[in-house]
Amino acid sequence: MRRSRVTTLAAVALTGVLALAGCAKDTGGGTNAPAGGGGNQAAGCKLAPVPQGGGGSAAGSTAAGPKVDASALKVGLAFDIGGRGDASFNDSAAAGLDKAKADFGLKETKELTAAPNETEDAKQSRLRQLAQEGFSPIVAVGFAYAKSVEAVAKSFPNTKFAVVDDDTVKLPNVTGLVFAEEQGSFLVGVAAAHKSKGCHVGFVGGVNVPLIQKFEAGFKQGVKAAAPDAKVESEYITPAGDFTGFQDPAKGNVVAAGEISRGADVVYQAAGASGKGVFEAAKSKNVLAIGVDSDQYNQKTVENSKDVIITSMLKRVDVAVYDFVRAVAGNTLDSLPKRFDLKVDGIGYATSGGKIDDIKATLDAYKQQIIDGKITVSDKPSN
Repeated sequence: MRRSRVTTLAAVALTGVLALAGCAKDTGGGTNAPAGGGGNQAAGCKLAPVPQGGGGSAAGSTAAGPKVDASALKVGLAFDIGGRGDASFNDSAAAGLDKAKADFGLKETKELTAAPNETEDAKQSRLRQLAQEGFSPIVAVGFAYAKSVEAVAKSFPNTKFAVVDDDTVKLPNVTGLVFAEEQGSFLVGVAAAHKSKGCHVGFVGGVNVPLIQKFEAGFKQGVKAAAPDAKVESEYITPAGDFTGFQDPAKGNVVAAGEISRGADVVYQAAGASGKGVFEAAKSKNVLAIGVDSDQYNQKTVENSKDVIITSMLKRVDVAVYDFVRAVAGNTLDSLPKRFDLKVDGIGYATSGGKIDDIKATLDAYKQQIIDGKITVSDKPSN
């Protein structure tokens, strides 16, 4: 998790049919809500007028891309902390690799995982091991790898690398895979405002770094666009420099429970594996939650809390990894988008469970406003 349609994106189709009412209203959302409510009852937010226009998909399409043969490639995946099974950022990257294996004939892969608060030497050692063993391309999952990728890529100029959530490394054999997280977070902020009964919502970030601040910024802006009078709680599990905030469900639970005790009845988490604790807090307090990165309603590791997950902000790391592998195999790296945003369906929202079916048209209207440039989403939180 961490941080143009030039390439075809392989993602799950999540479509919304537009049926807009252009007037402001005191009630919105439906009444078919999960535990903790949802749907906007009389006590909910006074909602702003829904913008006109919209339609199209709420996530990616599954149209076939160019056929490639990746059977000769050896792909290395260097996970961030939490690795495969985090139900979030790393799992999304893993899903992209799994799909590449199935679709492109990819046979040999290797996955290695970072430890919390490890040194740059440890990161470089992991990447160097993969390069020395002949893996190319190597995908480093997370901005924390940027410096290490730059150092190792200089030593292995014939090995191709990608860094998820960072595009600062300016080497010919390094590709940055970056996202407009603030845009997807805006949309789930709109959803939170429509589903809150008390017009009071919360955000829980894993670590207070610029990447996660993009999630907070977009969420707050989306909430306020839909319901200007809404109250938004915002808190981080750990400060910058302490990356255990992405892998501490117990602390995630405590932070979320604090926001809920102060009145938040919909909580959005961008906290990696710590999000499991946020979901558990929401379930125990009978309120609603919003996932991140992957469609967390369908994630096995958080399935005990799925009844309170109304949607997830989809950050298509799976698509970026899949498309990067395809581009390497087809020698078409120049075709990759500079940023995976709403325009290329690199960001979206999940509809699994049907809990936001009643407001899909509203979300898609806001989505179209962003795509058309009528709404600009900030990547920096307001006070």
